[in-house]
Amino acid sequence: MKNQTRTVLETERLSLRTMNEHDAPFLYEKLFQDEEVMKYYPSLKDEKQTKEWIAWNQKNDRMYHTSLWVIEDKETKEPLGQTGIVLQNIEGQTELEIGYMLKRAAWGKGYAVEAARGCLTYGFEEMKVRRMVSLIRPENEASVKIALKMGMKKEKTISKWDQIIDVYSITRDGEIGSLEQ
Repeated sequence: MKNQTRTVLETERLSLRTMNEHDAPFLYEKLFQDEEVMKYYPSLKDEKQTKEWIAWNQKNDRMYHTSLWVIEDKETKEPLGQTGIVLQNIEGQTELEIGYMLKRAAWGKGYAVEAARGCLTYGFEEMKVRRMVSLIRPENEASVKIALKMGMKKEKTISKWDQIIDVYSITRDGEIGSLEQ
Protein backbone atom coordinates (compact mmCIF):
# COMPACT_ATOMS: atom_id res chain seq x y z
CA MET A 1 0.00 0.00 0.00
CA LYS A 2 2.79 2.45 0.87
CA ASN A 3 4.25 2.51 -2.64
CA GLN A 4 0.96 2.79 -4.52
CA THR A 5 0.14 6.03 -6.22
CA ARG A 6 -3.08 7.61 -7.33
CA THR A 7 -3.55 9.98 -10.23
CA VAL A 8 -5.07 13.14 -8.80
CA LEU A 9 -5.63 15.08 -12.01
CA GLU A 10 -4.59 15.34 -15.63
CA THR A 11 -4.04 18.32 -17.89
CA GLU A 12 -3.44 18.37 -21.62
CA ARG A 13 0.17 17.13 -21.35
CA LEU A 14 0.60 16.22 -17.70
CA SER A 15 -0.48 13.70 -15.12
CA LEU A 16 -0.28 14.67 -11.44
CA ARG A 17 -0.06 11.80 -8.99
CA THR A 18 0.60 11.16 -5.33
CA MET A 19 4.20 10.54 -4.23
CA ASN A 20 5.68 7.27 -3.04
CA GLU A 21 9.05 6.01 -1.85
CA HIS A 22 10.08 5.14 -5.42
CA ASP A 23 10.10 8.89 -6.18
CA ALA A 24 12.97 9.53 -3.76
CA PRO A 25 15.82 9.19 -6.31
CA PHE A 26 14.13 11.58 -8.76
CA LEU A 27 13.23 14.17 -6.11
CA TYR A 28 16.68 13.96 -4.52
CA GLU A 29 18.78 14.05 -7.71
CA LYS A 30 16.74 16.30 -10.02
CA LEU A 31 15.17 18.73 -7.54
CA PHE A 32 16.54 18.79 -4.00
CA GLN A 33 20.25 18.54 -4.86
CA ASP A 34 20.13 20.99 -7.79
CA GLU A 35 21.29 24.39 -6.53
CA GLU A 36 19.49 26.26 -9.33
CA VAL A 37 16.17 24.47 -8.69
CA MET A 38 16.51 25.05 -4.92
CA LYS A 39 17.83 28.62 -5.27
CA TYR A 40 14.88 30.18 -3.40
CA TYR A 41 14.66 27.57 -0.66
CA PRO A 42 16.58 27.80 2.63
CA SER A 43 18.81 24.81 1.77
CA LEU A 44 19.24 21.67 -0.30
CA LYS A 45 17.65 18.46 1.01
CA ASP A 46 19.68 15.34 1.72
CA GLU A 47 18.43 11.77 1.16
CA LYS A 48 16.92 11.51 4.66
CA GLN A 49 15.11 14.83 4.25
CA THR A 50 13.85 13.69 0.84
CA LYS A 51 12.30 10.57 2.40
CA GLU A 52 10.78 12.74 5.16
CA TRP A 53 9.37 15.05 2.46
CA ILE A 54 7.64 12.10 0.78
CA ALA A 55 6.28 10.88 4.12
CA TRP A 56 5.01 14.40 4.92
CA ASN A 57 3.19 14.56 1.59
CA GLN A 58 1.72 11.08 2.09
CA LYS A 59 0.47 12.14 5.53
CA ASN A 60 -1.06 15.33 4.07
CA ASP A 61 -2.79 13.26 1.40
CA ARG A 62 -4.23 10.88 4.02
CA MET A 63 -5.29 13.61 6.45
CA TYR A 64 -6.33 16.46 4.17
CA HIS A 65 -6.76 14.75 0.77
CA THR A 66 -4.27 17.15 -0.74
CA SER A 67 -0.47 17.38 -0.91
CA LEU A 68 2.30 17.99 -3.38
CA TRP A 69 2.12 15.60 -6.32
CA VAL A 70 4.63 14.31 -8.85
CA ILE A 71 4.24 15.89 -12.29
CA GLU A 72 4.66 13.34 -15.08
CA ASP A 73 4.64 13.71 -18.84
CA LYS A 74 1.38 11.95 -19.80
CA GLU A 75 2.89 10.22 -22.83
CA THR A 76 6.34 9.18 -21.59
CA LYS A 77 5.58 8.93 -17.83
CA GLU A 78 8.83 10.86 -17.26
CA PRO A 79 8.80 12.73 -13.93
CA LEU A 80 9.17 16.48 -14.46
CA GLY A 81 8.77 17.92 -10.96
CA GLN A 82 6.26 18.42 -8.19
CA THR A 83 3.20 20.59 -7.74
CA GLY A 84 0.12 20.53 -5.60
CA ILE A 85 -1.88 22.16 -2.86
CA VAL A 86 -0.67 22.28 0.75
CA LEU A 87 -1.91 23.89 3.91
CA GLN A 88 0.13 26.88 5.08
CA ASN A 89 -0.15 29.04 8.17
CA ILE A 90 -0.04 32.67 7.09
CA GLU A 91 -0.19 35.11 9.97
CA GLY A 92 -2.42 32.79 12.01
CA GLN A 93 -4.73 31.87 9.11
CA THR A 94 -4.72 28.48 7.37
CA GLU A 95 -4.47 28.98 3.63
CA LEU A 96 -4.21 26.56 0.71
CA GLU A 97 -1.02 27.15 -1.25
CA ILE A 98 -0.33 26.07 -4.79
CA GLY A 99 3.34 25.16 -5.00
CA TYR A 100 5.41 24.10 -8.00
CA MET A 101 8.97 23.02 -8.70
CA LEU A 102 10.34 21.51 -11.91
CA LYS A 103 13.63 19.89 -12.80
CA ARG A 104 15.84 22.16 -14.86
CA ALA A 105 15.41 20.15 -18.08
CA ALA A 106 11.65 20.88 -17.92
CA TRP A 107 11.99 24.66 -17.53
CA GLY A 108 10.67 27.00 -20.21
CA LYS A 109 8.15 24.56 -21.71
CA GLY A 110 5.00 25.83 -19.99
CA TYR A 111 4.71 22.78 -17.71
CA ALA A 112 4.70 24.78 -14.47
CA VAL A 113 1.86 27.05 -15.64
CA GLU A 114 -0.12 24.05 -16.92
CA ALA A 115 0.37 22.12 -13.67
CA ALA A 116 -0.39 25.15 -11.46
CA ARG A 117 -3.56 25.96 -13.42
CA GLY A 118 -4.59 22.31 -13.04
CA CYS A 119 -4.14 22.68 -9.27
CA LEU A 120 -6.14 25.91 -9.29
CA THR A 121 -9.04 24.27 -11.14
CA TYR A 122 -8.84 21.23 -8.84
CA GLY A 123 -8.94 23.44 -5.74
CA PHE A 124 -11.93 25.46 -6.93
CA GLU A 125 -13.93 22.70 -8.61
CA GLU A 126 -13.07 19.51 -6.69
CA MET A 127 -12.15 20.83 -3.24
CA LYS A 128 -14.66 23.71 -3.45
CA VAL A 129 -12.27 26.17 -1.80
CA ARG A 130 -12.95 29.89 -2.04
CA ARG A 131 -9.35 31.15 -2.13
CA MET A 132 -5.86 29.93 -2.94
CA VAL A 133 -2.40 31.46 -2.54
CA SER A 134 1.19 31.05 -3.67
CA LEU A 135 4.08 32.06 -1.40
CA ILE A 136 6.98 33.44 -3.44
CA ARG A 137 10.27 35.12 -2.65
CA PRO A 138 10.20 38.54 -4.40
CA GLU A 139 13.33 37.84 -6.45
CA ASN A 140 11.90 34.57 -7.86
CA GLU A 141 10.72 36.11 -11.13
CA ALA A 142 9.82 32.80 -12.80
CA SER A 143 7.44 31.84 -9.99
CA VAL A 144 5.93 35.33 -9.95
CA LYS A 145 5.17 34.99 -13.69
CA ILE A 146 3.44 31.65 -13.07
CA ALA A 147 1.31 33.12 -10.27
CA LEU A 148 0.32 36.04 -12.51
CA LYS A 149 -0.56 33.65 -15.37
CA MET A 150 -2.88 31.82 -12.94
CA GLY A 151 -4.64 35.14 -12.39
CA MET A 152 -3.18 35.68 -8.93
CA LYS A 153 -2.36 39.14 -7.66
CA LYS A 154 0.23 40.18 -5.08
CA GLU A 155 -1.66 40.71 -1.85
CA LYS A 156 1.02 41.43 0.75
CA THR A 157 4.55 40.78 1.93
CA ILE A 158 5.16 38.69 5.05
CA SER A 159 8.03 37.15 6.98
CA LYS A 160 7.99 33.33 6.94
CA TRP A 161 10.73 30.70 7.18
CA ASP A 162 13.10 33.54 8.17
CA GLN A 163 12.60 35.05 4.72
CA ILE A 164 10.67 37.87 3.09
CA ILE A 165 7.79 36.26 1.16
CA ASP A 166 5.19 37.78 -1.15
CA VAL A 167 1.69 36.32 -0.88
CA TYR A 168 -0.11 36.02 -4.21
CA SER A 169 -3.80 35.11 -4.09
CA ILE A 170 -6.91 34.46 -6.13
CA THR A 171 -10.49 33.82 -5.11
CA ARG A 172 -13.00 31.62 -6.87
CA ASP A 173 -14.90 34.80 -7.83
CA GLY A 174 -11.86 36.00 -9.75
CA GLU A 175 -11.27 32.67 -11.49
CA ILE A 176 -13.29 33.05 -14.68
CA GLY A 177 -12.06 36.46 -15.76
CA SER A 178 -8.49 35.71 -14.77
CA LEU A 179 -8.13 32.40 -16.58
CA GLU A 180 -9.81 33.50 -19.80
CA GLN A 181 -7.47 36.45 -20.42
